[in-house]
Amino acid sequence: MTDLVSDTAVVIEADSIRMECLQAVRALNLPDWFIAAGFVRNAIWDHLHSLPMTPLNDVDVVYFDPDDCSLATEAHYASLLHQQLPHVNWEVRNQARMHVKHQHPPYQNSADAIARWVEVPTCVGVQLATDNCLVFTAAYGLEHNWSLHVSINPHYPRPAVYQQRIRDKKWQALWPKLMIMTADYS
Repeated sequence: MTDLVSDTAVVIEADSIRMECLQAVRALNLPDWFIAAGFVRNAIWDHLHSLPMTPLNDVDVVYFDPDDCSLATEAHYASLLHQQLPHVNWEVRNQARMHVKHQHPPYQNSADAIARWVEVPTCVGVQLATDNCLVFTAAYGLEHNWSLHVSINPHYPRPAVYQQRIRDKKWQALWPKLMIMTADYS
C-alpha cells in the first residue's frame, strides 16, 4: 500500500514556491503552526490531474497562541511574511480565537481547528520542521485528497455552507475528476 504521507511530501517538496512559503513561516517561529487547506489539498489534486501547480489564491497560515489573540498580531505576522515573499497572498489566523467565528467550542490546538473546517479534504496542514522534514496534520487522513473525494466534514454539519463553498470555488472546473459528495454526511 502506498504511503500517502510520503507521496504528499514528495508533491510538496517538488514545488519550490510551496517550499519557500514553508521556510518563510518556519522562520517566524510561530507556536503550533501549519500552512493548511488549499496549500496541501490543491497540490495533491494538481498532481492527480497532471497539471502544473495551480496558483494559490492565498496561503492559509494557522497557529495557536491563546495568550495573544489580537488581530494586530496576526496582521504583523502577515506583514513579515509579505516582506519575505511579496508575491504571496498571506492569510494568517490564530486558531485560539477562530472557534468564536465558527460557533464551536474552543479549539485545543491548530490540528483541532483544522479538523473542523468545512470539507474533509480541506482539513489538512503541513509544517516544515527544523530538520527540514515535512510534518502533516490530517484528522481524516489523506485518503479523501488522493481519491479525489470531496465531502462535508461531520464536525462542521452545515450543509448550506458546504454547498455554497462548492459552488463558489468551482473546483470541478479546474479539477474535473473530483467527486463531490452531497452534503448529507450520514
